[in-house]
Amino acid sequence: MRLLLMSDTHVPRRARELPPQLLAELPRADVVVHAGDWVDVATLDLLESRSARLIGVHGNNDGPALRARLPEVARADLDGLRLGVVHETGAAQGRERRCALRFPDLDVLVFGHSHIPWDTTTDTGLRLLNPGSPTDRRRQPHCTYMTATVAQGALSDVRLHRLAPRIPGRGAD
Repeated sequence: MRLLLMSDTHVPRRARELPPQLLAELPRADVVVHAGDWVDVATLDLLESRSARLIGVHGNNDGPALRARLPEVARADLDGLRLGVVHETGAAQGRERRCALRFPDLDVLVFGHSHIPWDTTTDTGLRLLNPGSPTDRRRQPHCTYMTATVAQGALSDVRLHRLAPRIPGRGAD
């Protein structure tokens, strides 16, 4: 099972549209995960229409229309892998301990908010993944997203993808 992980798309505030490279990944993904801060309903509609399965949550920049359609925390069993998705996990310092305490029943937690890619494993074995943002790199050198594979309850082939810089005038860099 192939996963496509993204967060913090912020369309149309940070970019007019999702990057073509990211959109090209949609038909290859069995499950698309979005960890919040969509900003517009059109992006949710687009991903729902083009994804075999979409798991998403709302973020702090998502208004009432998105909050009505998306939970704060999502959970799914993917071929025996216990996946969770949440937007915010707090400060980087102490993140592993906080998440292990808050989500003791998960194998993997995908989160967003910081726009900073993250891949660590807690002492309890919980894998924490933040795919960064495909549209707003903030203090990072590149906009990013992740892909991964799930088979028989195990996550493998986690890969951070860097996007080419956008054309000036097409959103925030």
